[in-house]
Parts: sequence; C-alpha cells; structure tokens
Amino acid sequence: MRRDWLNLPNVITLLRIAAVPMFLAVLFSEPEKSSPWRWLAVFLFVAAIATDGVDGAIARKRNLVTDLGKLLDPIADKVLLGGALIALSVLDEVHWAFTILILVREIALTVYRMLVLRDRVVAANAGGKAKTIMQGITVGFLLSPLDLYWPPLATLEFAALILTTVVTLVTGAQYLLAARRSSSVSS
Repeated sequence: MRRDWLNLPNVITLLRIAAVPMFLAVLFSEPEKSSPWRWLAVFLFVAAIATDGVDGAIARKRNLVTDLGKLLDPIADKVLLGGALIALSVLDEVHWAFTILILVREIALTVYRMLVLRDRVVAANAGGKAKTIMQGITVGFLLSPLDLYWPPLATLEFAALILTTVVTLVTGAQYLLAARRSSSVSS
C-alpha cells in the first residue's frame, strides 16, 4: 500500500465531496420536480456518485490504495447520499423516517470507524458497497422527474426506497456484529 495520500483516486474522492454543495444549490434553485433544473441536479448527482467506482478502480489498478482513501471514500458517499436524502425530505419527496433511518446507520458506522482509527482503518466490505450502489440508484430515481412522465414509476421508487432502507440497516448490523466478534476474538 502506498503512503502518498495526494493521488488521483483521493483527488476524485475529494471532488465528489466538493460537488455536493453545487448539486444542492442546483436542486434548491428551482426545487419543483417539473423544473428543467431538476435534470441538471440529477446529472450532477449521477456524475458524482459514479466517481465512487472510478476512484476505487484507479486506486486498485495503479496500486494507489491509501488509508486516507479508505477513510474518505465512504465519507464522500455519505455526504453526497445524505445530502440528497435530506434535500428530498426537505422538499417533501421522501418521508423523513427513511432519511433518519439511513442517516443514523451511516453516522453510527462513521463514528465507529473514527473510534477504531488508531488501531485500524475499517474499509467498506462487499455488503457496504452493494448498499451504496443501491442507495445511489434509488436516490437517483427519486431525484429524477421520470415519475411525472410515467406515474407507475413512483410505486417502484417507493418500493426501492423501502428495500434500500432495509439493506442499509441490515448491512449496518452486519458491520457491528463483525466488529463485536473481532473485538472479542482479539481481547
């Protein structure tokens, strides 16, 4: 593992974080779902969330994986997805209960990662990565005005939101159980 923290994957991750205020500014500039600005917000969100796979692929391919990258990458995802969910709840497009459940899981795991940082960096596992992909797809659809053109999509979006929330909570519980097992084994 390389120690150079300022590398292309980490810069891409930092750009994902930096894109969040721009995405939110566009989303709130004309918050009506029928506004053409909504499509720009969707584009910014999709472009930002797509960098999640890009930075990791570059890091692994070029042997540029760093502890900072392992720490920043999930934080960048949480900032982007959390910001989008809070915005959708403020706009009354996603019930606050879903946003709160997802954010509590995300914040709890981030706090856990910070607490064990002295001992080790807890990188995302396969379940966490799948959860992030599900969240990105679900939030992307919730942001988009496609359901205005095809109303049955709203039902599918709601079902995806429920499934994504369940997967988010289950993968969070899996992280905590694995952490508990590893701490009882090491003590």
